[in-house]
Amino acid sequence: MNALFILAGVAALLLLAYRWYGRWLTRRVFIVDDSEPTPAHTMRDGRDFVPAPPLVVFGHHFASIAGLGPLLGPAIAVIWGWVPALLWIVLGSIFVGAVHDLGCLYSSMRNRARSVADLAYDVAGARARVLFLLFGVFAIALAMGVFVINIANLFAPGAGGAEGGHVPEAVLPSVALIGLALLVGVLFYRYRVSLTKLTLPALLLSLGFVWLGVQYPITQLLGVPLTATMWTYLLLSYTLVATLLPVWLLLQPRDYLNSFQLFIGMGLLLLGTVVGGFTITAPAVNWNPQGAPPMFPLLFITIACGAVSGFHSLVASGTTVRQLDKPRHALPVGYGGMLTEGLLATLALLAVAAGLGAEWSARYPNWLTAGKSALTNFVHGAGTVVSAVGVPVDIAKVFVATVAVGFALTTLDTGARLIRYNLQELGRAWRLALLENASFATLLAVGLIGFFALLKAPDPLTGELKSVGALLWQLFGASNQLLAALALLVVSLYLRSLGRPTLVTLLPMGFMLIATLSALTIGMRNFWAQGNWLLFGFSGLIFALAVWLVGEALIAWRRERAPRELVTR
Repeated sequence: MNALFILAGVAALLLLAYRWYGRWLTRRVFIVDDSEPTPAHTMRDGRDFVPAPPLVVFGHHFASIAGLGPLLGPAIAVIWGWVPALLWIVLGSIFVGAVHDLGCLYSSMRNRARSVADLAYDVAGARARVLFLLFGVFAIALAMGVFVINIANLFAPGAGGAEGGHVPEAVLPSVALIGLALLVGVLFYRYRVSLTKLTLPALLLSLGFVWLGVQYPITQLLGVPLTATMWTYLLLSYTLVATLLPVWLLLQPRDYLNSFQLFIGMGLLLLGTVVGGFTITAPAVNWNPQGAPPMFPLLFITIACGAVSGFHSLVASGTTVRQLDKPRHALPVGYGGMLTEGLLATLALLAVAAGLGAEWSARYPNWLTAGKSALTNFVHGAGTVVSAVGVPVDIAKVFVATVAVGFALTTLDTGARLIRYNLQELGRAWRLALLENASFATLLAVGLIGFFALLKAPDPLTGELKSVGALLWQLFGASNQLLAALALLVVSLYLRSLGRPTLVTLLPMGFMLIATLSALTIGMRNFWAQGNWLLFGFSGLIFALAVWLVGEALIAWRRERAPRELVTR
């Protein structure tokens, strides 16, 4: 089948969903009222609470949620066939992920930018709040630790360039984008230079640095080779500094500029699909791939951010809500942002399902190879599609890799900031003044990320020391999707307190609970059989926290207890 027909159909469905279902949600369920000021105005502090134009907020939100997840998930899940993967991306984005993101953003916006975890205190009690915060800290630190590992490996020099998964060519454009963002932030907020005048020159310069990066890959610093370990420490240092800076100086302008790079990449993929005439070579359905776990529930865990992601709840109620200028912007930012990510996940799926051509079978011989080579497969397939518009294939692949790295860095910065917020909330809950301190909480947040990025443990089969973060990556999907289910549960309790319809959030919440807990059960059984007690222990901890939190919520639901400090304007 021609990939263009599939892409056109998905785009039409997502547009219709935004036009009808999204607007219905803001009229009947998440009712927005522009007469009420947002927390960005009522709590403005010049550091975290800063109202921004809707395009800037959308850029930050989309750049933060669209990390490696919507690229890697479809590139792995295609091994079960492109049809089930596509169905979950489309239906999941419309009825689960976008509802989740809009609900979390709306609930936080109406409650002084309090996080979903903090709202859990009002609707389910103090224990629920602490459990949600602990779950969030663990899930984000784990994910960001593995992001550091992946970015460090991409930046480190190695044989094969982008083809082999090492892209030192992406270092220069990634660093340059940070410098450009700092310049744009100062000119826009301090000197009031029009954003329109700044955008095009900054964007052209960022693209120029992509070309320069291809010509001058950075493989050493002051004569010392930049190994993956050195990049790990450099990335952690960057994360510490970036998290301490005010959002207007780096976070907002960098995400804004970075989003344009992604839009260009998506546009090139769209155009390449139109003019390239690519035909899907991946199987429509593959029920029993070699070595793969069962399609249900693992498909719904593998494609995480492309359909629904618990990390989005923390972004929406953590950083995005503090920049929202008008309540009506919640629809395009929350609901529209997730649908755009669904389109990105579709493009990633088509890149490997059609862009790899006759190489598909060789690149997907079994489950293990599919997981290890997912990023390489995406870069190769997407680069081939982009080259159909006349871009040299080597430059196309490096550009795709640069965009992927840029969004991974964005997510890393946002993730560290969100861990800081959660730690500060834990400090307030436990009355620990030191933990409430922003600088100390930031140091601890980066330390937790570094723990997963640097810790090594012996492989149970070979005895070889391997990164614990890499071993735990397979748990990220389950913990992330489980976090989404728990966030939907909190939003459902909040809607019930307002007397609003709850079925639109309860149904996806129930499905995600079943899928994630089933996946964790399968994983625990396999880890037990393998004698992998580390992964078994972490899986058990995630399972126990989730079940405990669900129990607290069910008790609160049955009691029909009124929220204690809920703001219901």
